[in-house]
Amino acid sequence: MAPRPPVTPARAPEVRRHNLALLLGALRDGPSSRAALSASTGLTRGTVAGLLDPLVAAGVLAEGEPDRGGVGRPGTPLGFAGSGPVVVAVSVEVDGLAALVTGLDGRVVRRARHRRVHRDRDPAEVFGRAARTARSLAAGTGRPLAGAGIAVPGPVRGSDAGAVLLQAPNLPRLDGCRPAEHAAALADVPLLVGNEASLGALAHLGQAEDFVYVSADVGIGGGIVVDGRVLPGARGVAGEVGHVVIERDGRPCGCGGTGCVEAYAGLTALLADAGLPDVAALRAAALAGDTAATGALARAGSALGTALASVVHVVDVGTVVLGGGYAGLGTWLVPAVHAEMDRRGLTAGARRSVLVSPHGRAATVTGTARAVADRALAEPDLLLAG
Repeated sequence: MAPRPPVTPARAPEVRRHNLALLLGALRDGPSSRAALSASTGLTRGTVAGLLDPLVAAGVLAEGEPDRGGVGRPGTPLGFAGSGPVVVAVSVEVDGLAALVTGLDGRVVRRARHRRVHRDRDPAEVFGRAARTARSLAAGTGRPLAGAGIAVPGPVRGSDAGAVLLQAPNLPRLDGCRPAEHAAALADVPLLVGNEASLGALAHLGQAEDFVYVSADVGIGGGIVVDGRVLPGARGVAGEVGHVVIERDGRPCGCGGTGCVEAYAGLTALLADAGLPDVAALRAAALAGDTAATGALARAGSALGTALASVVHVVDVGTVVLGGGYAGLGTWLVPAVHAEMDRRGLTAGARRSVLVSPHGRAATVTGTARAVADRALAEPDLLLAG
């Protein structure tokens, strides 16, 4: 019998950090009294008070009005302070920048969107401007900044200041760069860098536990969520739904390959097929019953359903969420995606759910802000240090 590996006991600082993160995570769902937190976490009331009271003193948490509607001594709810730390997220898109500031509980404080075409711009210009935009938006709140996140249009290796943008098919001048090196305006706060679609998937954790998120901008991005976590993959490229091949010798794709679903169902391909300039015009034409518009949407939905049938067969999830530019086109895309996935399903009668994101293009910054807040709450001592 092989010897058992030695057991290393958790050190007191690690236990404290774990318990504090547990309590702060519970408060993300809404204010709660110390007694209720003790009951829900299994920690003693003294431990709860000892962990949270310093955060009240630091202005991270605040006490609300006592609840006098119950029996016995009224409890005083604790919640994240309205003047406490915020996080900021910025998404670099092919044709613009989106930025969002939220509290640690996810409450939206400020948001902005700027149109700016990035195709011919270098990393210093793109990410320098993104960082300045994010910093300016956060500074306008007058609240301390606990962390920042940059969502980028391509797969990423790593997630911190050393993260590398491996390839941006629609912004090739950004290939191989390290976004944080060009984000001087955010150099003094913890910085997270991630793929736009993978981060956008996090905005939908309340819709399903396991799902594939598919986001359309110029191309198609995606994220695979299992047990509430986004699968990153060994090289950071998991969830690249847009580059699932649906026709081996088909249309050329911006990634250098051929036959990728992005070349058939990405917004550029969809709009070209419909002969329309933008998503708003496409939606208006489809609502008016224009056959060119509805036909283009049906073909794009069929192509997307073909790709997604392969994806869900591999990862075995039951739900697909359509977001980004697809969100406003769900009326026409969902039936076509459903039909193709059902036709190609391996399990008879196992109909997949196809949902439409309630966030639209804002999903990326919403999910990025959540990821940054999660990181800050997992290291609560930094909140006290700030």
